[in-house]
Amino acid sequence: MRLFRSGEVLGIAAETLEFALEAASETHPNEYMGFLRGTDASTLNLARDGTVITDVLVIPGTTSSPESATVRENLVPNGAKAVGSIHSHPNGVLRPSNQDLSTFHAGDVHVIMGAPYERDCWKAFDSKGEPRDLDVLNVAIPDDSEFFDFDQSDIDAELYE
Repeated sequence: MRLFRSGEVLGIAAETLEFALEAASETHPNEYMGFLRGTDASTLNLARDGTVITDVLVIPGTTSSPESATVRENLVPNGAKAVGSIHSHPNGVLRPSNQDLSTFHAGDVHVIMGAPYERDCWKAFDSKGEPRDLDVLNVAIPDDSEFFDFDQSDIDAELYE
């Protein structure tokens, strides 16, 4: 089992996108913010190398208003390797602001969702704020408990590969 995912981000699981859109809608009129984590495509029975976004990690202590969301980075769990970020724009604008661009340094994919948070109310961007393709994939998301199913030998194998 691999603890940290690597490789090209192939897409986002439909269930993960639906979760994020619903969470953003429930947070409205404030911004919603989270980090994106992925799963190796091979684990999801895809015949492609890369990573599929399957999780949204919401950090405790995140504050938000209609204009911004702020993550307390000191509360990000160790080992919570993100492939990117996801946040909402309650005003519906689907392009990154200058403030957004300053936070796009961690990860390869950054998703912005806009009101009214329907299936087509989002866009993906790269770390420079340029639009990028991100397929929505109908895959079965692994059970959350599997992420924490490891022991010291798995950690050692990951560190010394």
